[in-house]
Amino acid sequence: MGKRQVKRMTLKGNCQTTAMGILPHLDLVRAIDLALTLDIPFWPQLPRYSFYEDMYAQVSEHFPGIRLDEEKQRIQLSLPAFYEELPVYAQKSADEAFFFLSPQYSAALQAFLARDFSGYPAIRGQCIGPLSFGLKITTEDLKPIIYNDDVRMFLFDFLARKVNAQVKQLQAVHPNAFVWVDEPGLEILFGSFTGYPSDRAKADFAGFLAQLKGYKGVHLCGNPDWSFLLQGLNLDILSVDIFGNGYIFTRYTEEIKAFLEAGGILSWGLVPTLAEELSAEDVFSLVARLESFWMHLEARGVSRELILRQAWLAPARCCLVNADGYVTVERAFAVLQEISRVLREKYRLD
Repeated sequence: MGKRQVKRMTLKGNCQTTAMGILPHLDLVRAIDLALTLDIPFWPQLPRYSFYEDMYAQVSEHFPGIRLDEEKQRIQLSLPAFYEELPVYAQKSADEAFFFLSPQYSAALQAFLARDFSGYPAIRGQCIGPLSFGLKITTEDLKPIIYNDDVRMFLFDFLARKVNAQVKQLQAVHPNAFVWVDEPGLEILFGSFTGYPSDRAKADFAGFLAQLKGYKGVHLCGNPDWSFLLQGLNLDILSVDIFGNGYIFTRYTEEIKAFLEAGGILSWGLVPTLAEELSAEDVFSLVARLESFWMHLEARGVSRELILRQAWLAPARCCLVNADGYVTVERAFAVLQEISRVLREKYRLD
């Protein structure tokens, strides 16, 4: 893959706050208002608001052969339809606007773009990544589409165009806008034999990332082989569920050190959003948990100054299962902001 090149980032860390894209809200305005409480806000995905807001359904708009069944909440690819619809797709794909997210597939994006971002250092969007999409979406015979060579090649190009179109939509309202990709299915590559080896996946994914405009970021809540993401992909941002996976993630000390020294930003997903987990924590227990991970890295040669300079803070993961709907998630956002304030004061961060 080659050695990562050191680059100058115009995004700074310093324990700024952001969050993943999915929120449990039904009220679109309230969801956007919540996202805007963060240093780096995002437009929310609201799968409870509409099936089209599901992150797999959302990106499938204009994908040849894709069939959405809203009643059964199912997405599938018809291979005959895929090949039949390719010529029309080829004609329309010359227009970048063809890849914009429409209001039907993302009501929140249009409302988000209408807000005032003059006081924010950056804004962010998100898109499901090709590895996760390709492993989850199947053909009629229930085989993941990533196993079909023709569809896989198309998939990586299609999603790169989707990301770049979204970047253009966001940069129309803020010059420092970017999109990270969600890869919740990435750990499947390392959990069992999939028929799609990780070295092939890494080469395909690196090619996909090379097509993306702006900062290149990945978020996942799972626990893969972290060297897959930390080395050889030239990522600018990596978002990790530290609350759940920090003890394993921080064992990749040398890879983390190299990633940070090369200018990469780590988004430390610290605050749990599951009601039972959040009720067992407070601001100071979570700060202590985070600093224990930092002390582990520091004892192995990663300076605290470097960690802080390249650190964002975020909730640990998205959550749609709490009985209280959005209440715990909104509380998690408030705890997150208080943790950021405590750490900025303690370490005198800008």
